[in-house]
Amino acid sequence: MKASFLRFKLILLHRDIKNMADSNQIRIFTESVFQAIGCSEEHAKLAADVLISADLNGVDSHGVARLAGYVRLSDHGRLNPKPQIKIIHETPGTATVDGDKGLGLVVAPFAMKVAIEKAKNVGTGWVAVQNSNHFGIAGYHSSHALAEDMIGWAMTNAAPLVVPTFSKEKLLGTNPISVAIPAATEPAFLADFATTAVAYGKLEILQRKNEPLPIGWAQDENGDPTTYNNAVKEGGGLLPLGGDREHGSHKGYGLGAVVDILSGVLSGANFGPWVPPFATAGFHGVAEELVGKGTGHFLGAMRIDAFQPADVFKENMDRWIKRFRAAPAVEGQVVQIPGDQERNFRKERLENGIPLNDKVIESLEELGKRFGIKL
Repeated sequence: MKASFLRFKLILLHRDIKNMADSNQIRIFTESVFQAIGCSEEHAKLAADVLISADLNGVDSHGVARLAGYVRLSDHGRLNPKPQIKIIHETPGTATVDGDKGLGLVVAPFAMKVAIEKAKNVGTGWVAVQNSNHFGIAGYHSSHALAEDMIGWAMTNAAPLVVPTFSKEKLLGTNPISVAIPAATEPAFLADFATTAVAYGKLEILQRKNEPLPIGWAQDENGDPTTYNNAVKEGGGLLPLGGDREHGSHKGYGLGAVVDILSGVLSGANFGPWVPPFATAGFHGVAEELVGKGTGHFLGAMRIDAFQPADVFKENMDRWIKRFRAAPAVEGQVVQIPGDQERNFRKERLENGIPLNDKVIESLEELGKRFGIKL
């Protein structure tokens, strides 16, 4: 067994989750729930695919654990299950899309298609999105450019959970960035990361398991480091990537700010402290003041042959990937490229199922009872 796969198996065992679900069964259930709140069959299948992809990739915080949150968005009138997604402004290489309060899981793929089509015509395509909602894992959207021999970009702003460096007030979201880059024979390079020390969904996982936070993830209401897993709900905040100033939190703060400006200020969506919250149970009310429309995203596609022959680039990406993988590693570890861990998770979970936390199962069962759908 390769060291990288062994390490992955140990991570899975450490999670100590006994409940395993077949991905196809969970997919069918998820599609049915989205249709039950009014989504078309096409949109329900797409939205379910985004969530199941997160679970298969090991990003449990953004998979079916979020399904009940989308239902609550609908319950509170903040989600349009049948949106009329449209371009409201464009040039040959850019566009602004209005998501009509639709599922970000559906709006972002629409915008990515627009970006890819524009890139086909003029070399690159960039699309800003307003009036949307939570769009799941950013890597799902950026990776759609790979099949076209393009480099894909995806980012989104989010509700304010994050304190800028030295601040006690939450002003930014976790604001993830993803970049997908194709190779020739090697798997694609796929970076997908929050601009915070950790995504909020990871806190939700520890809350379900009643476990403490690692130091460096969050601060309390006084601005002091904390391990309390409900600190962000009770006046504290998530820390930017880096954790504190001595470890470069100002850089994570800068990255998160760039995502917020491109996704919110540039698109006409809400930004900073005015981004509306995702409907997580027991957390957040409605934003006090709106400065735009809904949540914002920013997506892009860059045609490789707009810079050099695609085959040459992809061969050199193979060399890049192989060289980084061959780097001497510290004892007990392996050097991976972005995307390796997700591929390991996907292989394992397609074979053995998706592990579900007891509280996630309870949430899904409640949805099943409400809509008369068998889990």
